[in-house]
Amino acid sequence: MASQSSPTRPTPRIIMYYQTTHDPDGNLISTLPLITQPGISLTHLIVAAIHINEDPDGLTLNDHSPSDPRYTTMWAELRIAQASDIKVLGMLGGAAKGSFTRLDQDQRTFEKYYAALSSLIQERDLDGLDLDVEEDMSLAGIVRLIDRLRADFGSSFLITLAPVAAALLDPRRNLSGFDYEALEVMRGPQIAWYNAQFYCGWGDAGDPAMYQLCVARGWPAEKVVVGLVTTPENGPGWVPLDVLAETLRRLRALFPAFGGVMGWEYFNGLPGGKARPWEWARDMTGLLRGEAVEGVEGVGGKGAKSAEIDPDVETGPSLLVPQSFEYYSDGLGEGDD
Repeated sequence: MASQSSPTRPTPRIIMYYQTTHDPDGNLISTLPLITQPGISLTHLIVAAIHINEDPDGLTLNDHSPSDPRYTTMWAELRIAQASDIKVLGMLGGAAKGSFTRLDQDQRTFEKYYAALSSLIQERDLDGLDLDVEEDMSLAGIVRLIDRLRADFGSSFLITLAPVAAALLDPRRNLSGFDYEALEVMRGPQIAWYNAQFYCGWGDAGDPAMYQLCVARGWPAEKVVVGLVTTPENGPGWVPLDVLAETLRRLRALFPAFGGVMGWEYFNGLPGGKARPWEWARDMTGLLRGEAVEGVEGVGGKGAKSAEIDPDVETGPSLLVPQSFEYYSDGLGEGDD
């Protein structure tokens, strides 16, 4: 079973994307260590990436049908994760374009392409869907998709989005086409949180400043998750663990409702790399709990340095940001995800 956090101050979300499911020889990269290894409190696992293709019945998970025999063991392991209190979501879209373009057309075309996606969610009993829109889509189109998912799968179904972090501060700096502030105003209660990409030049997790700007602008801290690359191999913007430890320490102190962290992606995350990829989730668990983490000074543990917040953070001049917008929160609290 996944370990549980203190009821007085729950560990923020620890989310892992799982796209590279097999090694070059076709062997499954098992997620079971995320459950069985000690010191890990993973909350959500997002299997990626679901693609809607030109053939409405040709839905794929990466390069194969989701029902391909290569995925049989993977789906079984994800059921075990769900039984261990880890929510399992699917990720739609990503860098491969086309899925959202096909859903952003007239109603008849939408229905044609939505059907296979809906069937997959039902067949695999997914707990939610992460909408990673990295192509132009209209605001009306994303609202229609959110409304349909909510209507079809109920109030407990998790709907998340994965904007680049810059899109939360400037609607012109995003990959999705629509304005995320406008979407939050229109459908905030239906969106559980945002897996904001603080990497690849769209954000910086090397210090708390950009996250603070997001909150100052009006984004609720409980809905903004700091997205990280788990290794430099997965893209620019990797933050060394000792630097990240300080960022997370300060964010946890400044924002008790801090939304958590997500990692892209599982199979090669540091420090364990391909041999022990679960160690990234273990280290995030330790950092967010304030426990001792190997190679990091000043984070929990006997003999660790005092973890006081830099007094300049709270007493210094306020950050200058554009006027905040009116947002809605889904009221995430104890027992919610």
